[in-house]
Amino acid sequence: MDSADKSRSPQLLRFGIIGPGRAAARFAQGFAAVPDAVVHAVWGRDAGRTRAFAERFAIPHAAGSLEEFLESGIDAVYVGTHPDSHAEFSIAALAAGKHVLCEKPAALNTRQLEDVLAAARTHDRLFMEAMKPPFFPLYQRLRQHLAADPVGPVGYVRAGNGDTTLSANHPVHFLELGGGGILGIGPYEAFLALDWLGELKRVHTLGRLTAAGVDCFALITTEHERGMAQLHAATDLLSHGDALLAAPLGFVLIHASWWNPTRATIHYRDQRVVELDEPFVAGGFNYETEHFCGLIRDGLRQSPEVSHALSLSMARLLEEARTALGVRFAGE
Repeated sequence: MDSADKSRSPQLLRFGIIGPGRAAARFAQGFAAVPDAVVHAVWGRDAGRTRAFAERFAIPHAAGSLEEFLESGIDAVYVGTHPDSHAEFSIAALAAGKHVLCEKPAALNTRQLEDVLAAARTHDRLFMEAMKPPFFPLYQRLRQHLAADPVGPVGYVRAGNGDTTLSANHPVHFLELGGGGILGIGPYEAFLALDWLGELKRVHTLGRLTAAGVDCFALITTEHERGMAQLHAATDLLSHGDALLAAPLGFVLIHASWWNPTRATIHYRDQRVVELDEPFVAGGFNYETEHFCGLIRDGLRQSPEVSHALSLSMARLLEEARTALGVRFAGE
């Protein structure tokens, strides 16, 4: 669908982007595959970067201030800034009557996230954490396959990623931006454990910090209502980035990079092996964006896939993991 077709749609949703950075670029790229939605405005603290981002993605309005941005005729806001400002900008957008899709992690800690969710209730607007894996075609096909040909209840999850390719100026290295591997990489692993194992019971963490006070390696063991998980997040070690789901009648390997899933292999106890292959299009952010648009049109205020309760559980897991290692952010 071209831009002219979209502009004639009676259900057109106009999005604004706060934070013209890496994640926002993938978010904007995905709109080519999202029906009846456009990016109408962008704002960031750096005016030059904001204008360049608007030109790159043909966004009509490069706002000069947050106030101008929120008054630009948008219906919803994508918050793509660093984690230190997620709660601040989400609350400002909700207070202005906008629906909010906020990049993961939704906040630095559970207290901030509770404030965000309270604002969503007060202003009667949709809030969703941008947790993309459950909306990918592979992940949805895996769920459908296991419902029809089960391996039994998953009782163990192993997942993680180590990335030593991040540049020295990447925000993951800076405490004041909400850095560290636990918040930069860990939200995906937290989601996977909670999605398959249920409510969090206990968290145990080992790891190490950089001289800047952020975690560069964390090994997180969690106990849930239906099993246990081993998760890792690293910025000083390189690892494969796949995931394992273990159950009584078989196990599933979600191949790297599992958070942008395209392939899974299911090994059954009876020696059967099933391969699933589902490529994604338009960068992958488009699937969660289309889901979010559907929630707006249906008048819903939270996602059944990434519920407020799930986001709070992810925030609790990540907060307990990093504080066990001594990672503290301003005001904590």
